[in-house]
Amino acid sequence: MKRTTTAALITAAALAAAGCSSTDSQDRNAAPSAGKDGPRAAVLQTARSYMEAVNARDWRTACGLRTPRMRNGSVDDCVRKNTIPAEPSDKPSPSPSPNPPLHSDGSTPEPRKTRTTGPERADTGPVAASAADVVEAPVTDSHPAGWGVLVNFSVTWPGEPSTTMRVALRVVAEGTAWRIDQREDVQDGDEGHGSPILAALGK
Repeated sequence: MKRTTTAALITAAALAAAGCSSTDSQDRNAAPSAGKDGPRAAVLQTARSYMEAVNARDWRTACGLRTPRMRNGSVDDCVRKNTIPAEPSDKPSPSPSPNPPLHSDGSTPEPRKTRTTGPERADTGPVAASAADVVEAPVTDSHPAGWGVLVNFSVTWPGEPSTTMRVALRVVAEGTAWRIDQREDVQDGDEGHGSPILAALGK
């Protein structure tokens, strides 16, 4: 009788241990925690990695870090959309006036050439962000709840002084990973409304 009781206790303990291991495994595979501080480091790293990939035009990585909603198709579709050759940027711009100024000899000046905007012709600096730049982002009509992250980096056009770009990213849980669901440039008008991150992402 004593041996039977002891065996039963050992079996029960083994089952309990197995149950705990199963639960721990399920917890590790569950969606990322939305606790106070738990996900911040992972959210911050995802935001940095995404912005670094975009600035480096590493579209395979950048598209892989987007949600299906943001990339509007598969990763391959997203890569193709972002690697389509840009139109030549040396097209002359139309004159802003129907009566352009004339040279002293009566001839009209040649239209100035324009350039495309964006990172394709500008140098970008390292992407900076900190834990203080991470806030909880509520659900909107177009996006689920998640975390808002403010990232900063310098942009330098040839022959011009550097400027600082500030970008707000919405990072949301997708299965066991974090993905980018929204990107908005932070404008001066987003200041003075509490969090400029939420003001930008609320658009």
